[in-house]
Order: sequence, then structure tokens, then C-alpha cells
Amino acid sequence: MKAKWYLFIMILVLGSLLAACGSDSETGASGDSGDSEGETYTVATDNNFVPFEFMNEETGEMEGFDIDLIKAIADEAGFNIEIESMKFDGVVAGMQSGRYDIGIAGMTITEERKETIDFSDPYYDAGLMLAVSADNDEIQSEDDLAGKKVGTRSGTTSETYITENHPDAELVTFPGIVEAYMDLESGRLDAVMYDVPNVQYYVANDAEGLKTAGDILQGEQYGIAFPKDSELVEDVNEALQTLIDNGTYDDIYEEWFGERKYGTESSE
Repeated sequence: MKAKWYLFIMILVLGSLLAACGSDSETGASGDSGDSEGETYTVATDNNFVPFEFMNEETGEMEGFDIDLIKAIADEAGFNIEIESMKFDGVVAGMQSGRYDIGIAGMTITEERKETIDFSDPYYDAGLMLAVSADNDEIQSEDDLAGKKVGTRSGTTSETYITENHPDAELVTFPGIVEAYMDLESGRLDAVMYDVPNVQYYVANDAEGLKTAGDILQGEQYGIAFPKDSELVEDVNEALQTLIDNGTYDDIYEEWFGERKYGTESSE
């Protein structure tokens, strides 16, 4: 009888130890994702949209204005993030399907997109701009695009703009905007239309023999994207406004664009 009772006690103790191990394992998994400071959310971002998000080939890490901003927002809101980079179309699709929790990729807020995804308050004022060869005097503005080969990135507002406003131009789309610039440099395109900050950055830093042409077209605003009815929208908006008010946003903006947007004092 004593032997049976002893065996019963040992089984209970062993069961408790196994349960405790299982609990520790689960806690460890959460700990690996940073759950000690809050929930961890997956952020989808573009893999090549300089200077907003791009891969630093030396470090193997994503860098850019959007990357620094979403990290600061996460710190302010008290949650953790894991960043996954992909083509721009994948970011939009990932928001629509709910595969990712947050999307930040220089994404323009449009009424069409708002039908299937939610956006934060605007965080960047943008627009569209043309790039042409430095020796091209034929294209002075968008009024000169008739019959010209105009390149842009597929799935973007610039593609929509060209389609709707310049049906007499020959539209050529690319999976990445760098390919469009390269075709422009080699003479296979007459012009490239894309987001203002990217066009200006590329012409100033990476292009060989390119210039901008015409005025800024179609004023746009970028927003942080979420699946429909996400509970994160309010928290992110509050954190974004705090960063604007305390100067952190301006610190990040100045680092990437060389000026302070709101003129707030440094947060340091």
C-alpha cells in the first residue's frame, strides 16, 4: 500500500515538473520575440525605396526614414516589432490579407486603398515628379509626354496617374524603380515618373546624367498601413503625434532630408 501511495506521489510530482517545463518553454518563446516589454508585431516594408527603406549591403540591415520612424513609434507606444522586407505589392497585399500587422513603405493614402486597409494619420507630404536625361530639352513638363516612353514602378500611384492622365504616352512598368532609372540612363526610356523624394534623392546621389523636369504633381500623403479594423491605429497615431510634439520626428526627418519639417527643438 505504501509503495502504491509513494508511486502515486511521484507521478504527481513528475507531472508538475513537466507542466512547469512546458510553461517555461512557452515563456521563453515569447521572451525571444521581446514580449517582456509588450506585444510583438510584424512590420512589412518595401525592400528598395531610398531614402525611406532600403537594405544596407554592408550591415545586412534595413535602413531609412520609415525604418527609424516605425522603431521610434514602437518604442513610444510600448510594443516590439519584427521587420520583413518585400516588394511594394507584397506590402499592400499583406495588409489586405491581414498577414502582417503594420505596413510602412512610403505608401500613399488613397480612397481606393482605404476601402481594403486602414491608415494612420499622414506622416509625410509627397507628390510625383519626372526625371529625364540631363540633355533632354524636349520634355519640360508632363505636357510633353505624348508619344514618349515613360517608366515607373508597378502598383504605385504614379502608374495610376500616368494611365489616367497620359493615355497617349507609352507606359512601361518595372517591379523596382531602380530598373526604371537604369533604363532611363541607358536611353531606353524618355522619362521616369515617381514619388518626389525618391526622384530627387536618386538624381542627386545615384544618377548619371539625369535631371528633374516640371513641377510636383498630385500632392500626396504617406500613411502607415494596417489591416482593416486594426486596434493598433489609435496607439500608433498617439505615438506619432507625441514624436512630432517632442521633436523626435524632426530629428529623424533632419537625418534623412537635411532639414526639420516642423521646426521643433531636438529631443536630445
